[in-house]
Amino acid sequence: MSKKTVVVGASVKVDRYSNRAIRKLLAYNHPVIAVGVKDGEVEGVEILTDFEIEDEVDTVTMYINPLRQPSYYNDIIDLNPKRVIFNPGTENPEFFSKLKEAAIEVEVACTLVLLSTNQY
Repeated sequence: MSKKTVVVGASVKVDRYSNRAIRKLLAYNHPVIAVGVKDGEVEGVEILTDFEIEDEVDTVTMYINPLRQPSYYNDIIDLNPKRVIFNPGTENPEFFSKLKEAAIEVEVACTLVLLSTNQY
């Protein structure tokens, strides 16, 4: 089953894990919405520089430093995804609490590993 996923911290730089995640999500047939600081495109997916997302999404996967996350708190909670994945280096206990209060599942994991091991 495909799971529409928002990649927060998307980058056009191919060596970035967010870029790898976008490409791997697409390879596994998961629709992707990319949000980043700079606009651009990865494999035909436009990187949005604002968080104006009206689609229903299953998952948000985080690729930004916890210090940059507070500006996304309300947008992500309002999006009401089933879960938010915090990739290595993005763990944020303050945001974990807010998500849990909103009944959104928190997962501390690596999106790339989850995909590779069929646990996504």
